[in-house]
Amino acid sequence: MAYALSIIVTRSPICCADLSTSSGYHRHAENSSVRRGQTPCFVLTNTKQKLGWKFQTGKPLSSGDVYCSVNGGQTDRAGSRSLASESFPRSCYGSTSERRDFRVSAVAIKEPILSPRPNLDDMKAGTSPFLSIAVLGATGDLATSKIFPALFALYYSGHLPENVAIFGYSRSSLTDEDLRTLISARLTCRVDHAEECGNKTDQFLQRVFCQSGIYSTCEDMQTMDNRMLELEGGGPANRVFYLSVPSECLLEVATCLSKSVKSKTGWTRLIVEKPFGNDAESSAKITNGLYKAGFTEDQIFRIDHLLGKDLIENLTVLRFSNLVFEPLWCRTYIKHVQFVYSEDWGVCPGKGRYFDEQGVIRDLVQSHMLQIIALFAMEPPVSLDGEDIRNEKVKLLRCMRKPTFQDVVLGQYKASVSKDGKSKVPGYLDEPDVRYNSLTPTFMATIMYIDNARWDGVPFLVKAGKGLIKHTVEIRIQFRQVPGNLYRERFGFNLDAAANELVLRVQPDEAIYLKINNKLPGLGLQLDSSELNLLYRDKYEGEIPDSYERLILDVINGDNHLFLRGDELAETWEILTPLLEEIEDQKVAPELYTYGGRGPIGAYYLGAQHGVKWSDD
Repeated sequence: MAYALSIIVTRSPICCADLSTSSGYHRHAENSSVRRGQTPCFVLTNTKQKLGWKFQTGKPLSSGDVYCSVNGGQTDRAGSRSLASESFPRSCYGSTSERRDFRVSAVAIKEPILSPRPNLDDMKAGTSPFLSIAVLGATGDLATSKIFPALFALYYSGHLPENVAIFGYSRSSLTDEDLRTLISARLTCRVDHAEECGNKTDQFLQRVFCQSGIYSTCEDMQTMDNRMLELEGGGPANRVFYLSVPSECLLEVATCLSKSVKSKTGWTRLIVEKPFGNDAESSAKITNGLYKAGFTEDQIFRIDHLLGKDLIENLTVLRFSNLVFEPLWCRTYIKHVQFVYSEDWGVCPGKGRYFDEQGVIRDLVQSHMLQIIALFAMEPPVSLDGEDIRNEKVKLLRCMRKPTFQDVVLGQYKASVSKDGKSKVPGYLDEPDVRYNSLTPTFMATIMYIDNARWDGVPFLVKAGKGLIKHTVEIRIQFRQVPGNLYRERFGFNLDAAANELVLRVQPDEAIYLKINNKLPGLGLQLDSSELNLLYRDKYEGEIPDSYERLILDVINGDNHLFLRGDELAETWEILTPLLEEIEDQKVAPELYTYGGRGPIGAYYLGAQHGVKWSDD
């Protein structure tokens, strides 16, 4: 059973959170904090007060009243609880953004909405092939916080067909209703679809089914296949399997899926989450194991959520569709390029063991950073076909010089105090499930080079780390100085201040801006460095879809250009495996840096050795 809660909010295009009522108790929000880019969460308390709710949000708001209608899950009559602490662990929030207060002007509790049993005839109706989607590892944090909400967003925005069934496969013993209740607490509607949120939520949950079973045998997966066949009705049917399972179970699960659950009347596609191995050898073992299980390369979609960000997708558009940029995209005009991925939080709860085995090089650099570099620096593809784009990425990776240990700085964050000075922030070695005296780095800075005609001699600076001063993901292209600059005396000896810079900020607050030199208005000649700024939230209406929405939709549509191909994955490991082996063989101790600081001082010396400095500070 679900309850509908309607809220009228003054001046607020925010998403509604999942709230609920129980046995005549009204659940209200009071003084709940929401950080920029997060789904609003509320502290729920037992009260019958209907006016004067107060909450805070870090998102910029526009004028106009917004009516939101949401469904909430059931709650008991126990004391207050915080959805925020359940949905988003504190250490994963990042730093607190600026906040503003808003008041809810009215609240109306509607009658309970009973979830009807699914109508199989309605689900089978339609001229398009039936679509079955199975999420394996359905009760894990990734599935409940990202995958199911992304599927719901695709459904209510009309990107999934009506004849769709979504299965959650879990080792926990759950019924269909148990799974629906579990995931409903994470389903929210964006404002531009809020008027249909209640109905769409109910329709979506009708299409969610649970199959309990273990990963090591195929009998339970055969049962899931039988349930799929019943819903598909014997007609054409396509199937997508999302493997959100432990890496040690991956090949067993893939083998059972291929043997027992592949579609017999349509296509089958497999989404695989990282880690894709720990080095070149283990990665090749996984790739060959998937082939041996019966999946071909065109059926395998190795997902990297960062590549689903809108600004990453815009990389090729910006470069190849704008004449002003493409001729400048080479060593003649570009001095250096910086790729920065910094997080202002530490290891997220429950991820200590995973990160301690992977480290920052495997977790962030091998996947995220090398993929962004390949998209940024590749030659123009023959077409926008996924294979043509991935061909060029592979060529680029083969030209990338392997980094040496002399060009690498490793760091590990240590304990600090909170910004208000009232509490202690644990260091990496204090995190749960991290090995005693672990040498796993949480920070890496390096200089990389691409040995081809376009990029010969251009430094590519890479910096990635956790527990840093701010959260940012961006690409910074520093152009060369103007030869014989007529305004040299205005800049003095610091000609870098006069150089143009193009910045693509992926997170937070997506933006593209170009730094130019400009005359200040008024008498005399005074120069100023200004920005031509395209801030997405100011230019475009509506919310930007989550990266998982984009990538899952690409899988359904068969678009693979943002997914790693087998040979592409192998090249990334060929670049980094020698460095990883040297670091681990020599037991290199990372340089300590304070949590919430700017990282190891060695990163600045590294840049100075190559005549560049980091531009993100």
